[in-house]
Amino acid sequence: MKVLITGIDGYSGWPLALHLLSRGHSVVGLDNFVTRRRVREVGSWSATPIPAFPRRLAAVKELLGKEIEFHRGDMTDYPFVRQVLAEERPDAIVHLAEQRSAPYSMIDVDHAVATQVENITGTLHLVYAMRECSPETHLVKMGTMGEYGTPNVDIPEGFFDVEFRGRKDRLPFPRQASSWYHWSKVFDSGDVMFATKVWKLRATDVMQGVIYGIRTPEITDDRLLTRFDFDETWGTALNRFIAQAVLGLPITPYGKGEQRRGFIALEDSMQSLRLAVENPPSAGEYRVFNQFDQAYSVNELAQLVHRVAGELGLSPTIDHPPDPRVEAEQHYYLPLHDNLLALGYQRTRALEDVVREIFRDLLRFRRRLEARRYVVMPTVQWRSADSRPALSARIPPAQKPPPPQSSEPASEEPPA
Repeated sequence: MKVLITGIDGYSGWPLALHLLSRGHSVVGLDNFVTRRRVREVGSWSATPIPAFPRRLAAVKELLGKEIEFHRGDMTDYPFVRQVLAEERPDAIVHLAEQRSAPYSMIDVDHAVATQVENITGTLHLVYAMRECSPETHLVKMGTMGEYGTPNVDIPEGFFDVEFRGRKDRLPFPRQASSWYHWSKVFDSGDVMFATKVWKLRATDVMQGVIYGIRTPEITDDRLLTRFDFDETWGTALNRFIAQAVLGLPITPYGKGEQRRGFIALEDSMQSLRLAVENPPSAGEYRVFNQFDQAYSVNELAQLVHRVAGELGLSPTIDHPPDPRVEAEQHYYLPLHDNLLALGYQRTRALEDVVREIFRDLLRFRRRLEARRYVVMPTVQWRSADSRPALSARIPPAQKPPPPQSSEPASEEPPA
């Protein structure tokens, strides 16, 4: 199959390309490298050194003997999106090219608007281009479990049966998103669901749990590493905790620390996306997969990191700073996830094993963490109308990155 990956330079897009290549699929990539620029904007970088994209492509050719076709451009440019689909006519599209950070969307009005405009516009451009140029293509859209929020009932896969005043129907499960980013994903889901209905497109909406890990079996060389973000804007709670332990900082679950979310290993996330690609739905079908293995509380993650750190001779403490977000700190959480299991999904990586693997990598790249240790603690406040002053103040003036002088994809390799 020919698979187009939008956002191929990203955390999930890059290992997915390697995984699909290893399974004999051909891969076409699309990216505008905005994540690299936005991570620099908040004063951070990947803990793993990430080469400039041409060097990534060269490493794939040298190490794997494979080539990836690539289109550089922006999903908000409809003529560009339409041209790519008309030229490539892929069997499947895995759509990952969206602003993916909830804290980034909450910095201020400009970041909120940019998140929603870019994410919704890009998705609409994609489904319109599919209708015009490639209507048989299967769209696999990356959603998020965060669309559902934390309701006090079990969470089905997209739809549920409801009875009200004597009448029954099967309806989309209510969404209770908790950031401007998560609301943009809710709107995406609605747009894709509508497009499949009116234009008979094929779509799978993957409600992604939190992914953890740096490596997959295809990442056999440091030149093939995916990124690892550890700052409070782009890094997950687990990423931050491990980075804090390596740096000798307190591990900091927010508030009471009983917030629960679904988690899945990077390798297993790639397996899930491949299964979705290789088993397309019928024309006009919109289906939803809840993609995660197990739910953990933030406290459980902190305690696991603390235990593994102790095995490695590290001795971090656990502190509970006030929660900068507006969220329930204790809640019921039981999402269902049967659809991927029906396609043959099997868990391959346990959380504790992957945490040890992450520690090993971060200890090798400790100097990169040390150079950006000031980005770990929260400055973006959900209740604030503008977090820019706090975000700027946390970065020592001598270490603030200069504004980008070029649109070229910058390397995140260590300086010579």
